[in-house]
Amino acid sequence: MRASIVPCAALLLLALTPPAGAGVARLDDSASPRARVDTDFRRAQPVDGIRFDLPFGRIEYRLATAPYVGRRARIFYVIPAAIPGLRSPAGMQLQWRSHGAFASASGRPGDRVPVWSGTVATAWMNESFELTLRLDPRELRLPPGAALRFESIFEIETLP
Repeated sequence: MRASIVPCAALLLLALTPPAGAGVARLDDSASPRARVDTDFRRAQPVDGIRFDLPFGRIEYRLATAPYVGRRARIFYVIPAAIPGLRSPAGMQLQWRSHGAFASASGRPGDRVPVWSGTVATAWMNESFELTLRLDPRELRLPPGAALRFESIFEIETLP
C-alpha cells in the first residue's frame, strides 16, 4: 500500500507544478487609489438571519504590467489567508463584480482566484471591482469598535 502512495503523490505534485518557463510574481498595485478594505459595520445588510453583507462600493486597481508586455499570462486575485479578527475562512466570503476585462467571482480567505488570461498589451492594467463582503458574525472575534481589515493582492503567472 505504501508503494502506491508515493507514485500518486508524485503525480499530484506534477499536476500542481506550473509549466516549465512559467513564473509567478506579485503585481505592483501601489498606484491604486485604495487597495485595502476596511469594514464599516453600520452598512451591514442582513442576508439570511445569521449572515450579513457589507458593500464597499467600487475599488479601483492600477496594476503595473510593464515587465510582462507581449507575454501570455494569467492574473489571480489573492485573498489573504489570515485576517485578524476572523476565526475561520468559512466566516467570510468576498464577492466582486468586475467593471472591466477581469472576471467577476468570489473567494474566501486563502483563495487564489483566476480573474484574467491573455497576452499583456499595456504597461498598466486598470480594473475596478464592486466589492461585497459576506460575513458570519459567529466567526468574528474583534475587539469592540475594531474594524475587519485586509488587503488582497494580484499575482501574475507568465506562460511559456
